[in-house]
Amino acid sequence: MSLIRKKIEDKGLWLPDPMKLPPGVILPFESVHVIGNQAYISGHIALNKDGSFMEPFGKVGAEVSLEEGYEAAKFTALSILASLERTIGDLDRVTHWVKALGMVNGALDFNQFPAVINGFSDLILSLYEEKGKHARSAVGLAGLPFNSPVEIEAQIQFD
Repeated sequence: MSLIRKKIEDKGLWLPDPMKLPPGVILPFESVHVIGNQAYISGHIALNKDGSFMEPFGKVGAEVSLEEGYEAAKFTALSILASLERTIGDLDRVTHWVKALGMVNGALDFNQFPAVINGFSDLILSLYEEKGKHARSAVGLAGLPFNSPVEIEAQIQFD
């Protein structure tokens, strides 16, 4: 078992199965696109262990609390890690987390987007330590796919 996989399990967490899409939904792109030693990771949302969409749904600052948004960002990191592992085979191959873009489905008066996306960053840093340091943006949007509270995309380097 890889070191990163063990750290995830030691935290009582898991990597979810591939996303279960609703009937009729087609995603005509790769969840992880590799060019050389770079992996460009498409936007991901939080998933349950079986790949189904994780609740809660809605806007952070309205239907979803800041704390629930933080947890959604953490579980989105796990969705990203699952896709990454399926693509490159071993999460220990990651040499650098380069950049992340965190998008928050925010209520009109909500502006604590960085605090929500910290759920992603905190988990990545706890798993990868120095290799987990990354540039990041956190923005609020009027809506996200499937009414998810958080969507995150990222870029990594691997060997």
